[in-house]
Amino acid sequence: MRLRNIPGSRETIAASEYVVHEDVMKEKRGKWNTVFGNDHPVYLEVGMGKGRFITELAALYPERNYIGIEKYSSVLLRALEKREQHEELTNLFFLRMDAEELPEVFGPNEVSGIYLNFSDPWPKDRHAKRRLPSKEFLARYSQILKPEGRVEFKTDNRPLFDFALDQVKETDWRLEACTFDLHHDKKMMQGNIMTEYEERFSSQGNPIFKMVISRCHSDRADR
Repeated sequence: MRLRNIPGSRETIAASEYVVHEDVMKEKRGKWNTVFGNDHPVYLEVGMGKGRFITELAALYPERNYIGIEKYSSVLLRALEKREQHEELTNLFFLRMDAEELPEVFGPNEVSGIYLNFSDPWPKDRHAKRRLPSKEFLARYSQILKPEGRVEFKTDNRPLFDFALDQVKETDWRLEACTFDLHHDKKMMQGNIMTEYEERFSSQGNPIFKMVISRCHSDRADR
């Protein structure tokens, strides 16, 4: 559910040192290492919501760089409030942007991994192309991911998860791992970080679905 509009959210975001702003983000394409000041691998969370997941990741893995992407200012503001409590983190920045523009903001082979957590299901068929695990978005991810890069997708929405699995079959991606009950899958639960939605839904007894996918490459075909 989208948060209500919060007056002043755009102004607060515009003034934040933790946000790379719209007027310069496309200039960073292919040069995101200059933003972080190092050559560590870059990971994205697309549709980060209130930011709990990516903030905890950044704290756990200082040897990686993280960028949280969110379209809605009022949602990004909540993530920013959380980010400001962790001034010690130097490996986390935010972008307010539409995910459709990913290839315009990140260069080929610039991203090591992408996280999709509890994405908007866009339940109407005519909106299928807007779903973040759709083949249209998988094509965008292909343009920016390293050859070994992976996409990790979690949801509590079974129809959306089934749709995502079907999209993988229709594309040049391969299913690396899959579970229909993440919190009872010991292997896939290792290192799992819960989002706000995941904590809420799982506490209500709802199963969490997760898949990990990567692109098929000719050098991996015989493995």
